[in-house]
Amino acid sequence: MKPLKLFAIAGLLALAVAAAYSADRAIYPDPAQAKADLATALKTAAATHRHVLLDFGGNWCGDCQVLDIYFHDARNKPLLDSNFVLVHINVGYMDANLDLAQKYEVPLKRGVPALAVLSEHGALLYSQKNGEFEAMRSMQASSVTEFLVKWRPARAGCSAVMVNC
Repeated sequence: MKPLKLFAIAGLLALAVAAAYSADRAIYPDPAQAKADLATALKTAAATHRHVLLDFGGNWCGDCQVLDIYFHDARNKPLLDSNFVLVHINVGYMDANLDLAQKYEVPLKRGVPALAVLSEHGALLYSQKNGEFEAMRSMQASSVTEFLVKWRPARAGCSAVMVNC
């Protein structure tokens, strides 16, 4: 019984630390800001010939926190910055921006984080259908690298496997 109590206490402590850490890292802005952020991103994408990457999630979500860390990984950040305009869309506790999730065919019932990729003109190129990134904590940064390489805009002289292009 004693080891079980210690394990339970350690688990609760770990959850408290994770919750405190997540609260300090406010990745997702106020849900009311999503449509304005998306409009700005589409203008920027059109002017710079990049895709728009929609990241649906919430600041409470541990997997969303991990995805953001992986987005800013030394290998992924340059790839992200040169090919995408990232928009964090706050879904609250699965009760906000549901219209945007529906518009971009992101089934939030599969979990968050959930991603969608738009062309520089706003056309939907990809939407996550099966919770591919929902278990981000058990994935590696290389999974994000593969995704970014696959969905970046085509550029002359770049092959599908070249990361720094």
